[in-house]
Amino acid sequence: MSLHEDELTALLEPDAPDTPLADPAKPAPERAGRRWTASDVGIMAGYLFFALVLYSGLWLNLSHGYLWNSASDQNLWEWFFDVTARNVAHWQNPLTTGLQNYPLSVNMMANTAMLGLSVPMTPITLLFGPTVTWAIALTGGIAGTAAAWYWVFSRHLVSSRVGAGIGGAFCGFAPSMISHGNAHPNFVAWFVLPFIIVRTIRLVQGAHPVRDGVILGLLVAYQIFLGEEPLLIGVLAFVIFGVAYLVSRRVEVRAMLRPAAIGLPIAAAVALVIVAYPLWWQFFGPQSYQALQHGPSGNDTAAFTRFATASIAGDPTAAADISMNRTEENAFFGWPLIVLMIMVSIWLWRSVVARSLAISMFLMAWLSTGVQLVVAHNQTGFPGPWKLLADKPLFESLLESRLAMGCVFAIGGLLAIATERVFAAAKEFDERKLPIRLVWLGAVVAVLLPIAPTAYLVKDRPQTPQFFADGTWRQYVEPGGTVVTVPLPGSGESEPLHWQMDAGLGFSMPEGYFVGPTSSTDKRGRYGASGRPLATMLDNVHQTGTAAPVSDTDRASALADLRYWRADVLVLIPRPDDDALRTTVELLLRKPATVVDGVWLWDVRALTH
Repeated sequence: MSLHEDELTALLEPDAPDTPLADPAKPAPERAGRRWTASDVGIMAGYLFFALVLYSGLWLNLSHGYLWNSASDQNLWEWFFDVTARNVAHWQNPLTTGLQNYPLSVNMMANTAMLGLSVPMTPITLLFGPTVTWAIALTGGIAGTAAAWYWVFSRHLVSSRVGAGIGGAFCGFAPSMISHGNAHPNFVAWFVLPFIIVRTIRLVQGAHPVRDGVILGLLVAYQIFLGEEPLLIGVLAFVIFGVAYLVSRRVEVRAMLRPAAIGLPIAAAVALVIVAYPLWWQFFGPQSYQALQHGPSGNDTAAFTRFATASIAGDPTAAADISMNRTEENAFFGWPLIVLMIMVSIWLWRSVVARSLAISMFLMAWLSTGVQLVVAHNQTGFPGPWKLLADKPLFESLLESRLAMGCVFAIGGLLAIATERVFAAAKEFDERKLPIRLVWLGAVVAVLLPIAPTAYLVKDRPQTPQFFADGTWRQYVEPGGTVVTVPLPGSGESEPLHWQMDAGLGFSMPEGYFVGPTSSTDKRGRYGASGRPLATMLDNVHQTGTAAPVSDTDRASALADLRYWRADVLVLIPRPDDDALRTTVELLLRKPATVVDGVWLWDVRALTH
């Protein structure tokens, strides 16, 4: 008897935890128990080994390696990890820091600081440095996500270890996961979400709603500290799945109402006890913002049939043509997998679980196209369902193209179910005449191989100037003073964050690369500081390569900014285009730069203190 003929009648039944999809009135299919087996260890070790291979360039060059396609984000994430470890080690508030955006601050909770990893990994960061923490977060995030979904699939969805292994592998190493694996550990660490889903289903089954509510609340709270946007995407995909399932099994709804009414408020209460203050700090604390506007960012429908940059069949030029950047290739599933998913959805449509997964998959894909359907850059004028949610609280800050990541776990589940069905059918045939299992596995390999990931591109990062690395800065920066880099740090100029880390986080910097409010009165979010006049002038000079004309008004404004920032020194590293910047600063300060340990330096303490 197929495991899915009676669907979720006893899903995650507490008294029979290892037969979650079986009908209690019928014999349970053979399933592996909850104990670890050699197969479990081998499969999960395989995930970890493959993740290490992907990041081998980084692991083999931790002192200088930089994930090239992360743009400015590796510096930013290492900074998050380093600053959090410093705060924890000094018993300071991990929700904020003044090391950037001085004299204001950076709201760490309102940024992707990932406190759920950065806080417990503080000892590793302090002992081995933030690059090691960065490498562990990415490698462990991808491997851990694959392992978590494998565990859930093998214990609660299918009896086939092979099916669960294929499904878990896809969930961990799907093209969108690999794309975010360049720069966004919060978007590869989905290893808590499958257990949130399992616990929610267990809760509404009603055996232990209080206990399940407490556990669910703890899981949700932890996921909030790992990543709120992935939680929102995962919840939306699960809600679609749940509605589709319950529409087909309306008779089960009434039995779920009482345990849901008991367990869900308990889960909410437990989670709120843990996250209420951090969430208050995020939305109402210093340097908080209410919404981050991205503009239209839906997936071009052509992206679904293309291959991602970092896949075996990938074409970087074609991928770049229809994606925001190399870290946001969210819908590049490739046409062979799209065809297979259509065929599998039709084949398994009578299975309520498979049908519900398919509906969730297709609707999440449609939502990810944004407020208007775009086909190969052509705006069709056809509105998408995302238009209903785009301006709602929380949803307005979400990049809608990322909703395609909600398809990943549905695809993994469908692959697991289809593999189990094929393997069950194979028992009824003489495989010497028709090796059904081999044919199916061959088809799966043929479909997944083109989107299989390639190793990440790693290059040497620029060396930190001796002025910072050797501690020379200490001779020029007074306690409470700041270092002003020229140009000031921002989303396109994140190297100063690396210099600051190599200097032991011993000084603060104005401006920076983070997300904060547009102004003290405008609570819309923006990337970087609002930009005081001197910061804007230097950035324009950097972009144009032409020295700015300087007036006495400009000099007075620049001095006011330096005093506001409590600047001790301005620092410019030598580079091919530094003449315009150096000339501009010299005109503003009416003093030439001096060369100190590999940098151009202006000591302005006499002007600002």
